[in-house]
Amino acid sequence: MADFEPGLDFARDGDPVDVCLLLEGTYPYVSGGVSTWVNDLIRAQSHLRFHCVALLADRKERAFKYPIAGNVVGLAHVYLQQPDAGPSSARGLRKLFKNLQPSLLSIQGRGTIADLERVLSVLAPRRADLGAETLLNSPEAWRTLVRMYEATVPDCSFLDYFWTWRAQLGGLFACLLAPLPDARVYHTISTGYAGLMATRGALETGRPCFVTEHGIYTNERRIEITMADWLSSNRPRALAVERERRDLKDLWIDTFISYSQCLYSAARSIVTLYEGNQAMQRRDGAPPGRLRIIPNGIDYDAYAAVPREDAGRPPTVALIGRVVPIKDIKTFIRAVAVAHREVPDLQALILGPEDEDPAYAAECKDLARMLKLDGTLRFMGRQKLTDWLGKIDALALTSVSEAQPLVILEGGAAGVPTVATDVGACREMIEGRSEESPALGPGGEVTPLADPQTTGRALARLLKDKDWHARCSAAIRKRVEILYNKKSIDAVYRDLYEEYRQAPDKRPGVEAA
Repeated sequence: MADFEPGLDFARDGDPVDVCLLLEGTYPYVSGGVSTWVNDLIRAQSHLRFHCVALLADRKERAFKYPIAGNVVGLAHVYLQQPDAGPSSARGLRKLFKNLQPSLLSIQGRGTIADLERVLSVLAPRRADLGAETLLNSPEAWRTLVRMYEATVPDCSFLDYFWTWRAQLGGLFACLLAPLPDARVYHTISTGYAGLMATRGALETGRPCFVTEHGIYTNERRIEITMADWLSSNRPRALAVERERRDLKDLWIDTFISYSQCLYSAARSIVTLYEGNQAMQRRDGAPPGRLRIIPNGIDYDAYAAVPREDAGRPPTVALIGRVVPIKDIKTFIRAVAVAHREVPDLQALILGPEDEDPAYAAECKDLARMLKLDGTLRFMGRQKLTDWLGKIDALALTSVSEAQPLVILEGGAAGVPTVATDVGACREMIEGRSEESPALGPGGEVTPLADPQTTGRALARLLKDKDWHARCSAAIRKRVEILYNKKSIDAVYRDLYEEYRQAPDKRPGVEAA
């Protein structure tokens, strides 16, 4: 399967592609975990033809971060904040906005798929003569903006609402007006705007759509919006008995929840990587009967084949990751100091790049010196993991935020147990899912955030108690083999795609809301 090179045109033969992948702010222009997952997914399903839709904020030039696989036969772009201008004017805009306004207001207040379907029914027949000029810049758009402001957040700054309205509806209209590839399956990697387009695909074509959520989009946006100082609250400080009013932050959060609810109503499967995410999916309206877990996988055979090198070296622990604050390297360094008191010949390694946040890396090295760890702890920089796993007895992960860190699985396949903070899927990977049968036992230990004492003692126990280490090693190795082998995960997606490719058309419609 030959790769496309940047700049080459993509072949199209007019037939529906097997899968339309809807990707917001990720592959192929952004590197990282989700983008790598998408790249691997496409290549693992080399028998299928993919058309990717990249949802981007603006039209600035971007370079590919990944070579595009030969089974990607199309790459389209949707610019959320710079939608196509379209004609400068159009007839019947007053009636069009009158028909749109009730559903747009509902979407801003946690609307349903019925609201989105009504918006589509108004826009779809007129896609050729609508665009940013008519829907955002026309006099009728202005009058609609004013009416919606008065109906929703009249106590907020009108100027702030003006920009909020343009950003929200600009993204919505961009998703609903852009050309949508003809596909047998619509697969999105998030809710949000990409989820909107997947829902549109199901509504307009009746073909199946589904979502694989790595992180929970609404939760991530909720955190960003809550912390955003450009969105003022404008809640009354006096008259505390007065009913609390909605503000622009509520407007943004409720709109993104609407998008999630629309997708969850349309999706035939709602996939995530681990059990902990499902509570948030249910909170945002996901029907429990459609929820399923498909974790990320690793090349089990490659990591299981790493030979142990135990002779002639001291007991060794390692943190594998970037030296950045989210990985909380400082807690690991303090934990090493704790473990060193119990294991005097301890060797500790930090294997990961230090150039992303040089100031933080310098602080970490200063802390290590202050704790007198010069002969114990080494910063190794970026390394090839398989060169080191055979020389490590236990891994540590002290991050304050993770989804499903693969390093736990990679180490586990090699029989290396992990002490990890209770974030993302870490507990599930180390202790097993609630339905694990037979229960394999712990593959290490889960510790609280920013707790060097507990982390250090857990690492020391793995080094000192050989029986405990052996049980943890066997448990994590077996769990990875059974549940996280990439060959098995690829087969799950192969079966899911085939099921939906062969499924009959079925529009979700209002009744699914």
